[in-house]
Order: sequence, then structure tokens, then C-alpha cells
Amino acid sequence: MGMERLANQVEKESRDLAILEVVIEQGPIGIVRLSEETDIPEHKVRYSLRMLEDDELIDPTPQGAIPADDIDQRVAAINEGIDDLVDRLEELGGLIPATETAE
Repeated sequence: MGMERLANQVEKESRDLAILEVVIEQGPIGIVRLSEETDIPEHKVRYSLRMLEDDELIDPTPQGAIPADDIDQRVAAINEGIDDLVDRLEELGGLIPATETAE
């Protein structure tokens, strides 16, 4: 239940970051080419682009998506946030008691 929802969110964020990486490396780039480069369906690319634009990580242009002007600082903040999440998850993992399986 809760773990499935978390797994789905992590998958979505992973997709967004994969698309962001291609925009940074190859922008300006459009939906069709992003889909081809990432093997992500166009409708999911479109959604991720909208989310990345809402987060001010990319800017739309007539030629396709481009990274925001301050993308280096924003990527550094994302990486720091991911590191913090990993640390928190490791702490939580230590709080869950181990169970022995019956043999």
C-alpha cells in the first residue's frame, strides 16, 4: 500500500530526472526526440516536461525544452536533497525490527 505509492513516486521522479538530464545535454529538444532518446512514451515525456517547467528546471522554447539559466545550482540542490533522503531512509531502515523467517 504505502510502499507501492512510494515506489511509484520514486519511478516518476527518476523519469523526470532522466528527461532533465537529456534536456541539459541536448537542449533545445522536443517531445518526440526526448521520447526516442529515453525510451519513455511521449505522453509521459509531456507530463514530466510540465512538472520540470513547474519546478523551474527547464524553459520551453519554440525549438524545444532548454535547461533553466541557473540549472547548475538547481541540480546541486537536487543532489543534496537526494543525499539527505538516502540518509533518512537508511536511518528508518535501522528502526524497523528484523524478523526471522520460519524454516
